[in-house]
Amino acid sequence: MATLDFVPDPLAALGAILAYVTLGWVLSVRLRDASIVDILWGGGFVLQAWVYYWGSEARTTRGLLIAALVTVWGVRLAGYLFQRNADKGEDYRYRRMRAKVGPAFWWRSFVTVFVMQGLLMWVIAMPLFAAQRTTEAGALSALDFAGAALWVIGLFFEVGGDAQLVRFKRDPANKGKLLTTGLWKYTRHPNYFGDAAMWWGIYLIAVAAGGWWTIFGPIVMNYFLLKVSGAALLERGLKKSKPGYEDYMRRTSGFVPWPPKRSE
Repeated sequence: MATLDFVPDPLAALGAILAYVTLGWVLSVRLRDASIVDILWGGGFVLQAWVYYWGSEARTTRGLLIAALVTVWGVRLAGYLFQRNADKGEDYRYRRMRAKVGPAFWWRSFVTVFVMQGLLMWVIAMPLFAAQRTTEAGALSALDFAGAALWVIGLFFEVGGDAQLVRFKRDPANKGKLLTTGLWKYTRHPNYFGDAAMWWGIYLIAVAAGGWWTIFGPIVMNYFLLKVSGAALLERGLKKSKPGYEDYMRRTSGFVPWPPKRSE
């Protein structure tokens, strides 16, 4: 079967994502809350998924599958973060930046917070482009199904981990305690592991379309989840604020789910 002659344009997705984060920045200035950029994160990938899908002449089953999976992930994440952050004000990370920069924060946040995250979304989303660009019209392959299966596993860990944490925090008896049961017994970050697994699943679908070269997308996502804005940042604070967290770290896998070690 012939490869598609008309393919989506990554520059169109870049333009769409920059317009998206610009609107988000305008809203953040009005609300004095730059942390809404976190809520915009999932939606930015949903936007790109459909820009790439509708930019493809063939609009194949594979293209629809990958757009649908990203939409479920992105909408779920945005909704969860919106509910979690409601009425809590600006996140401490952005309050710290605001205090450091001073009155110029309102415009500097456009570049350092919103545009930077927009560019990051665009880079990570390259498997979505490759899945539409290099695919051939035809049935889904075993690799497509493997990617979808890995995505489902990731969704289970991300949604399950978030739900267990919400229930745990709602119980006043758990104030000051650690969640070490359920999925949190096997990994300290089931939600981050789930996020990573879903994006590796999406990458496998892109590989099925010939997009093996987009491996930097899930790698960058993993790096940020583990080393930058995810697990590393969270654990620095938890070691100081939660008694027993270092013992929990010794017993429990930091990322990939694994049976816990026995306490000494």
